[in-house]
Amino acid sequence: MMTLTDIVDWETFERVLVQCRRCERLVAWRERVAQEKRKSYRDWDYWGRPVPGFGDRNARVWIVGLAPGAHGANRTGRMFTGDSSGDFLYSALYRAGFTNQPIARHRDDGLILREVYVSAVCRCAPPQNRPTHEELINCFPFLVWEFRHLAHLEGIVALGHIALKGVLQLLRISGCPEIALPFEHGAFLPPDQKRPWILASYHPSRQNTQTGRLTVEMFDAIWQRVRGLLGE
Repeated sequence: MMTLTDIVDWETFERVLVQCRRCERLVAWRERVAQEKRKSYRDWDYWGRPVPGFGDRNARVWIVGLAPGAHGANRTGRMFTGDSSGDFLYSALYRAGFTNQPIARHRDDGLILREVYVSAVCRCAPPQNRPTHEELINCFPFLVWEFRHLAHLEGIVALGHIALKGVLQLLRISGCPEIALPFEHGAFLPPDQKRPWILASYHPSRQNTQTGRLTVEMFDAIWQRVRGLLGE
């Protein structure tokens, strides 16, 4: 049986990822949402499967989020696409020059990412946006594979506390020394010879953006810092 360590190309990796049914609770939830749908999307054919990463496979920056939204990426099949979190993220990336357009509506909308690749620590939409510890462990090998195949990586932007924990765990098992980086918006860890730099941000969830915990100005400052870290 093929394992992820046997896979060397992105196309095969993504085919294996979207077929995953390892987490019974997540499979049941993502498929239930895809069948019941939200009234405003009743004409959509929901994706209803694990969502692969998206972007530039020669990326210098890896953006790691939490999980697909039930009626966002779980509907469209592309990370941060079709919901308010994606609107907030991709408009910020557009202002910073990392995308060709500020909107993300569906997989064929023409969106192109430059120098960045987007994925998540959990690839299926979880109930109430809360994957369990066991579900995160099950998904972790997909994160490891991407990290090992993003050959030009200079930095990682972790969106939210859970994403940052996943990134730090990933670096530890990849042979980096023990890293301590308490989560806060703008928390930063410089690079060393064994790992890229790490920058943390609040997640652009509706809960954060509509309450003012994460403002447009705060998020733009993250991506301008990324530009500076890239030497641009």
